[in-house]
Amino acid sequence: MKNWLMGIAAAGAMLLGTTAANAGRDLDAIKQRGTIRCGVQGPSNPGFGVPNAQGVWEGFNVEICRSVAITIFNDPTKVEFVPVTSQSRFPALTNGEVDILSNNTTWTLTRDTGVNRFNFPAIVFYDGQSVMVPRRLNVTSAKQLNGATVCVQPGTTTELNLADFFRQNNITFRPVVIEALDELRRAYDQGRCDVFTNDFAALAAQRTLLTNPRDHVILPERISKEPLGPTIRQGDEELSNIVAWTVFALIDAEEFGITKDNVDQVAATNTDPRVRRLLGVEPGMGAAVGAADPSYVRTIIKAYGNYGEIFNRWLGPTTPLALERGQNNIWTNGGLLYAPPAR
Repeated sequence: MKNWLMGIAAAGAMLLGTTAANAGRDLDAIKQRGTIRCGVQGPSNPGFGVPNAQGVWEGFNVEICRSVAITIFNDPTKVEFVPVTSQSRFPALTNGEVDILSNNTTWTLTRDTGVNRFNFPAIVFYDGQSVMVPRRLNVTSAKQLNGATVCVQPGTTTELNLADFFRQNNITFRPVVIEALDELRRAYDQGRCDVFTNDFAALAAQRTLLTNPRDHVILPERISKEPLGPTIRQGDEELSNIVAWTVFALIDAEEFGITKDNVDQVAATNTDPRVRRLLGVEPGMGAAVGAADPSYVRTIIKAYGNYGEIFNRWLGPTTPLALERGQNNIWTNGGLLYAPPAR
């Protein structure tokens, strides 16, 4: 009995030791390096992430990653942006070439539970797979595409969803599989395939780069669910918490009406305890998350605004992508974005 109890105690100690070793391991490496390496889909993903004329990365996914850098370092410049493809992104994350993916990666069961397990701390964009076709084809539904050639990226949920959709509807297609998104778009633009398939927002972005964008239409069907969010390796709950509560803060800020222009005034005058905790006026949230500064949310909002401001600046109706908020609205406005209570 004594030996059995000692064995149980040793096993428990090993388990606790493993947990302690895993806790914060990636976050510690990020802090020691002094930057967070962010994998982005580049170099041509308009609205989500592209380098500007000065070589500085800009876009929706970019500002999500810069917001995480503020939480960790209180400095949005402490980010290294690493372009990755649909095929290279997961090896890059697994091997530590990047610390986080912010590149329209879909949360799926196999990515959560597979050999190389990943965490998806929060969803930042709800999307669905669509297809784009030349307007001259007069196609109004994806179900009319029997026998079509389809441009698609390998190693993606897009490729799997495409096969499921055609099989479900008892129609056939011929895939044109190309890894690089730029090359895939050019193949479609040159007529090497009849159809270009990707998430709806990604198609809207790629359409802006076609020779004649108005000559192409994105069909109305959504043939899949694509919850997109920042992706990290499993095993570091501290980093997972930081990423999650950075995203939730952007959502909460919009719900509370806190904007880039009024955040300082709200911090100085608002008496709502939830708002005061969120903006670091009352202590607790920053320390619980592990932020570098108790007022990290205020710093993020002053730099980039709330979720809605980031969305509208890069993806919204006045941008070339012209996306409506739809399901990417906050829950109080009929959308799916909902942050847990920050208390």
